[in-house]
Amino acid sequence: MTQPAAFPPDDAAPLRARVVRADRGALLVVPDDDLGAAAHRVDLPRDGLLPLPDGTRVPPTVGDVVDVRRGSLWQASAVHERRSSLVRDSAGRTSLEQVVAANVDVVLVVEHLDPEPDLGRVERLLTLAWRSGARPVVVLTKADLVPDPDGMAAQVAQVAIGVDVHAVSVLDGAGLDPVRALLAPGVALVAVGPSGAGKSSLVNALAGREVMATGGSRADGRGRHTTTHRELVPLAGGAVLVDTPGVRGVGMVAEAGALATTFADVAGFAERCRFADCAHQVEPGCAVREAVENGDLPERRLTSWRRLAREAAYQARRSDARLAAAERSRWKRVTREYHRGLRGPGAPRP
Repeated sequence: MTQPAAFPPDDAAPLRARVVRADRGALLVVPDDDLGAAAHRVDLPRDGLLPLPDGTRVPPTVGDVVDVRRGSLWQASAVHERRSSLVRDSAGRTSLEQVVAANVDVVLVVEHLDPEPDLGRVERLLTLAWRSGARPVVVLTKADLVPDPDGMAAQVAQVAIGVDVHAVSVLDGAGLDPVRALLAPGVALVAVGPSGAGKSSLVNALAGREVMATGGSRADGRGRHTTTHRELVPLAGGAVLVDTPGVRGVGMVAEAGALATTFADVAGFAERCRFADCAHQVEPGCAVREAVENGDLPERRLTSWRRLAREAAYQARRSDARLAAAERSRWKRVTREYHRGLRGPGAPRP
């Protein structure tokens, strides 16, 4: 393979590169200081893992900054510290978490206006976005298909506390200007949302060209999966965007701090409860239940908070169990090596 001019000669220091796409056994990368350059393929170690600065070995993901070195082949050798990480779990099959995108500055929570937006899903994705460390922005697509997009956006804004909400139409460009204003040089964005929300069409509109395949809806009204992989896409003005597959059927990782930010209204009422450990069920002096009864807090909002809080607690227990199992495995290995050393080389097992 011909070496691009942007890549260093064999005896040079490693190149800082940004991961454009992560496949099994290899990465597509561009120089970190030239995100619009042509992508180059580099290999991964056999196990597909690279060390972080603390020594933890992880699978690299889209948006990661990696060191690229020249050995017998061009190979990625390390992952730089991630300033943000968009994380999900693996749909209940394992307690391991997956980093969907790294080093993003803005998370676009994309939801359609037609069919009617799912407020619970918006809250879930906002929790995911807040946990990442990036800035969330809600983009409501298909504004041209509803009679009152601004009114519907105002309803969504009631659950997107402290977050900008934009109703847009890719078809006629309405509402896209404030989203395009996010595309400053070097800014990395990621779009998350259900299949059929129009993420790929939004990416194409922001890029000013067709960079992602688009598709319609199925007969049951659900969106088709048009994106099957995550990829870093250059946009106008020097920004880049990660387009991701739809989130249907994928468990999102909640976290207490992110929940408190997404549900700042619930958290605010909870601070007035008589007991610090109030579960907001039947406890006396519960300010949250009182707010629901008085109409100051929608019952749906409290129900959604409870559901995500249960998920956060469950995920924490699974993570603790995984870490405990790893620690037990480590000590078993240490014990085996210790007894092997006592027996000496070649000694028979008892």
